[in-house]
Amino acid sequence: MITETEVVSKKPTVLSIRELKPGFGAEALDVKIASSSPPELAALVSAFHQHGALLIRNQQITPQELESFMRLFGELEEHTLKENCLAEHPYIYILSNRKVNGKLIGAHNDGIGWHTDYSYKAEPVMCTMLFAKEVPEEGGDTIIADCCAAYQKLASDTKTKLNNLVLHHSYKYFMETREYNQTQLSKALQKENPDVFHPLIRTHPTDGRKALWVSTGTVKEVVGMSVAEGLQLIDELVNFVTQDRFTYRHKWQKGDILIWDNRCTLHTGTLYDDEKYIREMHRMWIKGNKPF
Repeated sequence: MITETEVVSKKPTVLSIRELKPGFGAEALDVKIASSSPPELAALVSAFHQHGALLIRNQQITPQELESFMRLFGELEEHTLKENCLAEHPYIYILSNRKVNGKLIGAHNDGIGWHTDYSYKAEPVMCTMLFAKEVPEEGGDTIIADCCAAYQKLASDTKTKLNNLVLHHSYKYFMETREYNQTQLSKALQKENPDVFHPLIRTHPTDGRKALWVSTGTVKEVVGMSVAEGLQLIDELVNFVTQDRFTYRHKWQKGDILIWDNRCTLHTGTLYDDEKYIREMHRMWIKGNKPF
């Protein structure tokens, strides 16, 4: 089993990393983003694209530095809901149960349930970044499923059956049926977020690897199947993708930065005792391309 490898940028800069789990993810060792050189930063981006997720621990970084770092991955993506963004930093979204003057400072219990971010958009986000500002002693983990590893383990005839299936994604359906924070969309938000259609089997643009891209929440139907039959198939596939053998569970530490590739993963948050603990995370997204 490989436990450590080297990622080399265009210049002779070597980045030491170790896998988050066998075959998936990378933890960059002894890195301080705020003081890293351009070649070191380029090596971090390269590691992300190769491994599907990138963890960098013990970071002390300002919002401006965080934005500059994430721009190395691509164009920053805005958030559909603006009210939970950091003041003067509209690309940084706050996830927290902290209250100030009796009001939550961010979104709480957001991201519970297996999904991939912005799957209801014609061009879903390429990656998601979470920066841990304050974390609970227990709970509040993030679990990431490796959809490429899951696809590889499908039987050949199953791959053939799934290869041409298309999923109907709907932001309206998601917001009105999700378990936490259900919301009736305004006509303006409905107009800004029309339904979209994406392939069930997605091809990664960097190297052509296939992913069983079976996001839940936003999926309203499988095209060509009855609603009941299609949603049953989605449930079965999600259960397959999210087996322990395909998942990495991240126990957060203050100062962690975790970036995962939405083109080849699913993820979910987990609950914690929000009466006992405070959790505060900063989230950023990078724009993506139309799935194929």
